[in-house]
Amino acid sequence: MQHVLDLIKEDILSGVLKSGEPLRQSVLAEKYQISRIPIREALLQLEAQGLVRVEAHKGAVVTEISIQEIDELFNLRAILEPYILEFAIPKMDQKCFDQCDSILTKLEKALKDNDKIDQWSDYNFEFHNCLYLPANLNHSLDLVNTLNTRCDRYIRMQLLYTDGIDKAEEEHRELLRLCQEKDIKGASKYLSKHILAASTAIKQFLISQQ
Repeated sequence: MQHVLDLIKEDILSGVLKSGEPLRQSVLAEKYQISRIPIREALLQLEAQGLVRVEAHKGAVVTEISIQEIDELFNLRAILEPYILEFAIPKMDQKCFDQCDSILTKLEKALKDNDKIDQWSDYNFEFHNCLYLPANLNHSLDLVNTLNTRCDRYIRMQLLYTDGIDKAEEEHRELLRLCQEKDIKGASKYLSKHILAASTAIKQFLISQQ
């Protein structure tokens, strides 16, 4: 089931399956050459991740892109993630910094290769998660994981259709520097600004397309 879930998820996040598009199990089963049972289970999982909406007697559709949803998700991230980071920074060591640097190097390399779009948000999340893990706030990290899953397609849009690539490289490096300097308040404030700036860029792009 995980394989087909990943295939459908990738098609939604990459825009192959458009917002509002019906997800008919028979069509998906033929497309992915798999039975309907794992398709049905995958759609339920994707509904939990906010990428699919299942309606009684109507079936599943790709969720609509929503300005209101962007505001809510990114505002929640801008509250929760700096909170976690403030707990994490005092516990960060050189091993943590080296891991974060290694992930950033991979992200920066992937951002220069449009054939690796599917890796962009993965490395982005991996970097942020690496910063937060030392906090050892497991319930908060679970919430961050959920929010990032729901934000995934919006982050891809930011990187693809705004100046997000250049900003991502610069801002991630600056955030890491602040953490290395143990500047708790500075890093927390910068992270909040980083998240909200992404939200603004995505909304401006969507409005320009209307």
